[in-house]
Amino acid sequence: MPKVSVIIPTYNRAHLVNRAIRSVLGQTYQDFEIIVVDDCSTDNTKEVVKSINDRRICFICHEKNRGSAAARNTGIKASKGEYIAFQDSDDEWLPEKLEKHMEIFEKAPDHVGVVYSGFYLRNGEQKKYVPGSNIKIKEGNIYEELLKRNSVGTPAAVVRQTCFEKVGMFDECLPSLEDWELFIRISKYYTFKFIDEPLINAYYSPGGVSANKIAPLNAYKLILEKHIYTLKKNRHSLANMQYSVGNLLCQAGNMCEGKVYLLQALRSNPLNIKYMVAAATSLFGKSAYLSVCRLKNMVYSADNA
Repeated sequence: MPKVSVIIPTYNRAHLVNRAIRSVLGQTYQDFEIIVVDDCSTDNTKEVVKSINDRRICFICHEKNRGSAAARNTGIKASKGEYIAFQDSDDEWLPEKLEKHMEIFEKAPDHVGVVYSGFYLRNGEQKKYVPGSNIKIKEGNIYEELLKRNSVGTPAAVVRQTCFEKVGMFDECLPSLEDWELFIRISKYYTFKFIDEPLINAYYSPGGVSANKIAPLNAYKLILEKHIYTLKKNRHSLANMQYSVGNLLCQAGNMCEGKVYLLQALRSNPLNIKYMVAAATSLFGKSAYLSVCRLKNMVYSADNA
């Protein structure tokens, strides 16, 4: 039985999936199986995967396109390993990634449910290290931190199989951010360990989920609804989630609904300057709101240059 099951969901990534699989096969830690779940691709993904001659590779194909959450769940159900690792079909693991994760798990108590690493998010010649310095608590009990924002990348994480038995799998109703929502649930019962070094090259893919602006908005709203009772116990986390939804709505041009969420955020945390500025700016329409957003991004980029 393999110690680790590596799950790779893919959809129309025939030109990239070979690199992702090879980066797993090239690991210094070799006790694993690879489960490639093809989410009903229309290109030659199947032929590319089948051309790689390694008995540890299992190929599963969905009969219809069901989304990345469903593809990962299919992989989890088919897995045999004590630990589950996730790789995206357009990303690349560095050779020692899995070994460094497993070294920590071998010494860790059972309440450590997830070991994750940093990674480089690459867009052309640009690269950014994730998680950034704005994430204050990166390991241990990170439940409160995760309620604010997602700091754990799916391909950066290795998860105990027992975590899924405890909290369930990915929520297939979410159009994106399903990894964040899963890690929120896991962090309620398990602690996390963090490897502070980039062990993955994650590539921005035009047209991918990360490029879709509507999906995160809908996902934020669903996550807010799903965890509203927990969030109400922490007004700062609730306000941050309400602000995120309102900000995305305003940037998408839905000022009426966006203002409602921004005002809710201000009521939840009335002393927060960011919420005050956002709520006030939203009263002047989309153009003014986007101008302030661009100014804020310019200041942030200059501070982090």
